[in-house]
Amino acid sequence: MKILVADKISPKGVAYLRQQTGFEVIEAYGSSPEQVLELVKDVHAIAVRSETKITRAVLEAAPLLKVVGRAGVGVDNVDVDAATERGVVVMNTPAGNTVATAELTFTHILCGARPVAQAAASMRAGQWDRKSFSGIELFKKTLGVVGLGRIGGEVAKRAQAFGMRVLAYDPYLSPARAKAMQVEPVTLDELLAQSDYITVHMPMTDDTHHMIDEAAFEKCKKGLRIFNCARGGIIKETALIAALKSGKVAAAGLDVFEDEPLAKDSELRSLPNVVLTPHLGASTTEAQEAVGIEVAEQIADLLVSGAVRNAVNLPSVDAATAKLLAPYIDLGTKLGTLVQQIASQQVATLRITYAGKIVDLDANAITRSIERGFLRRISEDVNTVNAPFVLQRLGIQAEVVKSNSPCDYAELITVEAVTGSGEVFRASGTLIGKTNEPRIVSINGREVEVAAEGKLLVLENLDQPGMVGAVGTLLGKDKVNIADMSLSRLTPGGTAYMVVRVDTEPSEAARKEIKGNPAIKQAKFVQL
Repeated sequence: MKILVADKISPKGVAYLRQQTGFEVIEAYGSSPEQVLELVKDVHAIAVRSETKITRAVLEAAPLLKVVGRAGVGVDNVDVDAATERGVVVMNTPAGNTVATAELTFTHILCGARPVAQAAASMRAGQWDRKSFSGIELFKKTLGVVGLGRIGGEVAKRAQAFGMRVLAYDPYLSPARAKAMQVEPVTLDELLAQSDYITVHMPMTDDTHHMIDEAAFEKCKKGLRIFNCARGGIIKETALIAALKSGKVAAAGLDVFEDEPLAKDSELRSLPNVVLTPHLGASTTEAQEAVGIEVAEQIADLLVSGAVRNAVNLPSVDAATAKLLAPYIDLGTKLGTLVQQIASQQVATLRITYAGKIVDLDANAITRSIERGFLRRISEDVNTVNAPFVLQRLGIQAEVVKSNSPCDYAELITVEAVTGSGEVFRASGTLIGKTNEPRIVSINGREVEVAAEGKLLVLENLDQPGMVGAVGTLLGKDKVNIADMSLSRLTPGGTAYMVVRVDTEPSEAARKEIKGNPAIKQAKFVQL
């Protein structure tokens, strides 16, 4: 079997592949897109970093291709959807750069406290200026860590070694996990108000984009020092520039930017109190060696034994079983995503209950799809393989129940998110018709009937006349088309549920107006 190493990975990784019986390894670094199209015609695996683009055209030109291995976390250079369509497994190596990125973050924190980079530049210019480069200490200061995943956790450990108080904002961090890590869980507003230093370690999502903006800086202490080695765009750059100029922010360190490479005329380059690095998070010898070896081992395992590790697009099952389970996996993913968006943020247990004919199936792949669905808006590197470990890292216990109790459907999947105080958020779904279309049939104990796809408005409102018209009119005014609607209530005059499937996302103003209606107790916009 041929393996194309399209980008330069660790020589130890290449050597590992060459040592495997029956492998022919082709090293073709720096190939043009046209050359890649020619090289992939008879390869079974491709190893890349971030340079080579694995496009739909590349995948279509590679009929024997089984796996694309990315030596690193992000798979932006791989068309994952096209790979999935063609049955190609896409793997990444999410753990290899953890320490490297944490250490770079802490390097930025130290440079923010003591202006080493600026002082070094002054010395090179022939100056001896001690007065201009006075700094502050880390000892007994407060560090706010926004996002306590793998990298955020490693940064917290290093801060504690420097005698810092560590605050953590992570909506999905359980109290037990926070206690074990010796950090103080707080709200984002509390973290902004109390921190002397802030570092962000969140994935880039709709919720985290510009999380730190003008309003956030207003809540911070004067003289804050802030750092981003995660993803560009979490900190709004225009807001940061203004805060640096005003003195609200005393220093900043950035390894990532909203647009990369950073424009030559970016104002960030001219500010004296900013240290900039060109996206070096994983750029250490050890990290590159680790991900190179890891991707080589994963590719070999799949080609030799069919074992799948760190796949970002497929469950770990054989092809025949995957075909059988495909509609259940689709339903499970959407139920997990739905429950995550309607649930409280402090989830302690994710409970999955199977009922009806589905209990006779091996539901492991379905369970993984539900877990991935629950996590996919929380963690950027989650997949069906590592989802249980991400849940464990967040302190969320997973429970699976196969119920023999009678149910109203031939088969039913129920997903429940249970908080530490016992509050339960749940959704149930089933498959209907000859085409096995996924349907949501219950949300928080209310019977509904809605297709499990697209965009949903989930409303809990007082059961009174005019509510359907009021919501419909408001959406119409916002030019949002209603695809279908399901209504449910327990008792007349009590509370009712309205689930509205829409073609487009309502504007922020429309959502605010909906939530402002005194008859609407709760409103959630859900994207499946």
